[in-house]
Amino acid sequence: MGRIKQFYQLAKPGIVYGNLMTASAGFLFGARFHIDWVLCAATLAGTALVIGSACAYNNILDRRIDKKMQRTSKRALVTGEISTTQAFTFATLLGAIGFALLALLTHPIVVLVGAIAFIDYVFLYGWAKRHSVHGTLVGSISGSAPLVAGYVAAVNRFDMTALILFGIMAAWQMAHFYAIAMYRASDYKNAGIPVLPVVRGMQAARTQILVYIALFLVLNGLLFTSGATGYVYVIIMVVVSADWLQRGLKRYKVATDVKWGKQMFFYSLTVLLLFSSALVLDPLLP
Repeated sequence: MGRIKQFYQLAKPGIVYGNLMTASAGFLFGARFHIDWVLCAATLAGTALVIGSACAYNNILDRRIDKKMQRTSKRALVTGEISTTQAFTFATLLGAIGFALLALLTHPIVVLVGAIAFIDYVFLYGWAKRHSVHGTLVGSISGSAPLVAGYVAAVNRFDMTALILFGIMAAWQMAHFYAIAMYRASDYKNAGIPVLPVVRGMQAARTQILVYIALFLVLNGLLFTSGATGYVYVIIMVVVSADWLQRGLKRYKVATDVKWGKQMFFYSLTVLLLFSSALVLDPLLP
């Protein structure tokens, strides 16, 4: 069982489950409760496997960096409990099954979204996080993809709504991951990763977080004005977004950088849950 758990952790299950939540929300939002259950199951299973594959490849690429960071120093690839060859085989198997499911049982556009996200996370983000302060922005592409993949699987097209959903998710991710970078700044500094708080300081990171929260609010409003959602959805999301922004501003000058970043990180998870729930319920609301 211990061996199975090590491979399970190699796929970063926390990331997989978080992205499955947004993929599910995107699908149910797009389907408007007229659900093709085979399509839904294939989309979610394929997406989960592709994400797990990308995460496992990322663990292979990051094994030397992980050795320098306290929170990742016990990973099986770092300790040698799983070899690089074993990890590569596992990642390849997950990816092959995942893309096969998407190709055989969903739409070509879903496969394309998955492929773009996979390439972005494994290769583009893998390089950018080591060499650029904009690595987080590059990584937001792959993190926004599951929501879009779920939606386009249900509607079988990439439209303006899909683009707005992508923007909403990217804005959320930037605020979320800059908050992580703030309260994990010492880890990133030790590993030589040029995240924004390390390169440009905590003040710059705080400001960027608030800017992206404001963008999250605006884009949710745009989703409503485009006709994609009802007014109950936009009321819920304006209230949630404004509360997120208000919490950030309230603690802007009173909390330490690490404490503020941690608070904003955990609240961003609540925001994601509420956003996903509002999307799912929108077809039932005025």
